[in-house]
Amino acid sequence: MKDKALLFINGDAPKSFPDLEQYGLIACTDGAFHYLKNLDFPLEKLDFISGDFDSHSGADENIYEEKFIYTPDQNSTDFYKALEIILQKSFTNIDVFGGSGGEQDHFLGNLTVAYGFKDQLNIKFYDEFSEYYFIPKKYSLKGVKDKMISLYPFPAVENITTKGLNWPLINGSLNITSRIGTRNFAVEEEVSIEYEKGDLLIFIGKNYL
Repeated sequence: MKDKALLFINGDAPKSFPDLEQYGLIACTDGAFHYLKNLDFPLEKLDFISGDFDSHSGADENIYEEKFIYTPDQNSTDFYKALEIILQKSFTNIDVFGGSGGEQDHFLGNLTVAYGFKDQLNIKFYDEFSEYYFIPKKYSLKGVKDKMISLYPFPAVENITTKGLNWPLINGSLNITSRIGTRNFAVEEEVSIEYEKGDLLIFIGKNYL
């Protein structure tokens, strides 16, 4: 059984799509629905489209009405509401495209939403520059030599030790107000990260050199 979901939200449209066959559920917010149409995405593969649909035409509604889930609550973002629906459908591993780009307050908001679900969902964001997600207190990456690795405390991390990075940390601390761990890179094929307290966001980018 395919236990992973794919979600498109309303940031920058992806340059390419992942292999859709690996997903058991594919969805989008109504804002992302616009760019998927323009990119000739196979819309019939969408399991649902969520949002308030205030910018959709009648033609859209006639063709895809059975896929619409109306979520008018203005106290939550479209991303948040889409994650709630996916969780209700019992999917806990979610790849997200369109989380960055556009207005940067949306990007920060999307990270905050993901943070709120981190104990329930495994959310990975993808854009043209990197993949990024919250990691547990003991974590390892393989096949990453020469890739950019950025560690971003959310908002603080204590007693962090890394192996395999060009600038290692040994029982160090990161804090959003004083010291962050961005723009590092892997010098080994495997990188390990351990920390004792806090929450940590990792960005895995393209090759550093």
